[in-house]
Amino acid sequence: MPIALDNSLYPPAIEKGQAQIQLLPVTSRGQLREFIKLPWKIYRDDPLWVPPLISQQKEYLNPVKNPFYDHARVQLFLARRGDRSVGRIAAVVNEAHNQFHNEQTGFFGFFECVNDHAVAKQLLDGARDWLREQGMQTMRGPANFSSNDEWGMLVKGFDMSPVLMMSYNLPYYPEFMDCYGLAKARDLFAYRMFSKDGISDRLRSMAEKIQKKEGLIIRPINMKDFDAELKRIKEVYNNAWVKNWGFVPMTDAEFDHLAKQLKPLIVPELVLLAEVNDQPAGFSLTLPDYNQALKHVNGRLFPLGLIKLWWRSRKIDCARIMVMGVVHKYQKRGIDAIFYIKTFDVGTARGYTWGEMSWVLEDNEMMIRALEMLGAKAYKTYRIYEMEI
Repeated sequence: MPIALDNSLYPPAIEKGQAQIQLLPVTSRGQLREFIKLPWKIYRDDPLWVPPLISQQKEYLNPVKNPFYDHARVQLFLARRGDRSVGRIAAVVNEAHNQFHNEQTGFFGFFECVNDHAVAKQLLDGARDWLREQGMQTMRGPANFSSNDEWGMLVKGFDMSPVLMMSYNLPYYPEFMDCYGLAKARDLFAYRMFSKDGISDRLRSMAEKIQKKEGLIIRPINMKDFDAELKRIKEVYNNAWVKNWGFVPMTDAEFDHLAKQLKPLIVPELVLLAEVNDQPAGFSLTLPDYNQALKHVNGRLFPLGLIKLWWRSRKIDCARIMVMGVVHKYQKRGIDAIFYIKTFDVGTARGYTWGEMSWVLEDNEMMIRALEMLGAKAYKTYRIYEMEI
């Protein structure tokens, strides 16, 4: 049944004669297909948007195939005006998050909307009300589905396409959040660095001294021993970020699922592990910006998408440092700077002209200091919103 929600708090946006907005829980394959395909309508005139792979979206939103659903409840909604889809949203209860943080926080994500405040309010009302019914006290987002996935709404830096696995939205979206009463919880920064700027001899000398002092071995991932390497990375991951705001440890099933997806994309020289006395001390995961190629396949690998993807991938000029962590015992010793320098050198040798480091919490002073020391500049800002419900 459609859910009719109050629209009185927003200025009227429906022209006379237009149909009423209805909010529909997604309950059928057809509605799920509509949910997945809606961004093609929203962004049809936006040259910066990168269409996601439809096959990946289907798998991600499939409770049988995505292990996130093992500890979460998700409700997808579509907003329609007449027979036309005009918005979508997901409401999410992540039990792993709430148990880890001792909270009753629900999340919204997959938010897409035409430029209409009334539609935005219907969507956010629907997510809020469903989360209330689930016993949640706070609504936070956007998160697709958690801090381990795409999250945050772009609020600054609308002049460039997103890099791999970073979110993107139209410039009017933040106004919807502000009008609804959602407030900033945290900002996330994306930093950029150009290969032409280089790294000073002083910093390189400093990195060498740190590496010798700590007895640190930095090496690329061994793809022939992938399962064992994954175990080492998992150990670092669930230790390094444990005190970071919003962090949720990944389950073994989630970690293995993500690793399986990323494995074909890995350039071994860009995935680095740090070890001290044969024990994991940190790791860094960098991937080429495959978005530069995905942009040209329009969400489909067949029949011609794979050929286009292969051809365009040869011309990628950017990489994204997407995960970097150092176990607590070795933090604040400069290991992160060593990762950056070694990744910079590999990327430059591969012909990349620039790189993005994202995302970085606004209060992660240690990471920000290392990036600024290397000459990287913050060029995009993503925002996490929240409100009491």
